[in-house]
Amino acid sequence: MGRFGFSTTESAGLLLFGVLALSVVLGEQEGENLSGLSNNPDKAIFAVRENGTTCLMVEFAVRFLVPYDVLALNGIDLITEQSSFNLPRGAEIEGECASTESEIHISWKNKAYTLRIYFSKEFRKKGIEVWKISKVQFVYDTAETTHFINAYNPGKHTASTHRLSALVTPAGLSYLCAAQQTLTLISTDHQKGITMSMYDIQIQPFDIASDFMFSEPYKCITDQRERLEETLPLILGVILGLVIVIMLTVYHFHLKLTATQPQLPRDRSMYKNM
Repeated sequence: MGRFGFSTTESAGLLLFGVLALSVVLGEQEGENLSGLSNNPDKAIFAVRENGTTCLMVEFAVRFLVPYDVLALNGIDLITEQSSFNLPRGAEIEGECASTESEIHISWKNKAYTLRIYFSKEFRKKGIEVWKISKVQFVYDTAETTHFINAYNPGKHTASTHRLSALVTPAGLSYLCAAQQTLTLISTDHQKGITMSMYDIQIQPFDIASDFMFSEPYKCITDQRERLEETLPLILGVILGLVIVIMLTVYHFHLKLTATQPQLPRDRSMYKNM
């Protein structure tokens, strides 16, 4: 018998049960990197799954522009440099899903860089339910020399958005946008502004009906406007063509009507002498 009244066999069984239970809990939510499905070398596809079902998906290309300080040649002054780099396709994924809040954490370079995107649901006017990006955080380490060369006082910094309400989308739909969407994050590194640009975007953090499948897309206003600008000349050309055809048709019938009418002589004095 064991110390608490359990036999050795029972203790082993309880230990095994505990390990399995822990594995189930840890396995409830997991990240999936599906970037290999994209032919675009800059686009990443990430998913968060809960109980074996997709609950959050993001597909986008992301580019960061990060200012950092380097020491000038005189060894006294500081110069601000700009580091520009993309979010890599081979990043590691973590995330959490809930009914009204969800989030995805994307890390790379042994967590030298971590992008956290937070989503939330809310009701707008007339009871319309929408989801949005409510917060973005970007953790970066200027001691990582791939993108930060000779950084002064290197170390980790966190850049965050403030009162964000981005990519607002009706509930149950995915957000789709080819145009670039830019966010500005304020860093703990002397309040420097970090630029995060996203493009070729499709995101859905809630209400995914089919595994690894986005729901019906809600196209961003920028894409709608650009499509209208592309099709407007074609529409105007078609209208102009129709107007010309109508005018030519009317003119043709006018000529036919005037040709069939009897022509009176212009000099009517000849009838008076008869």
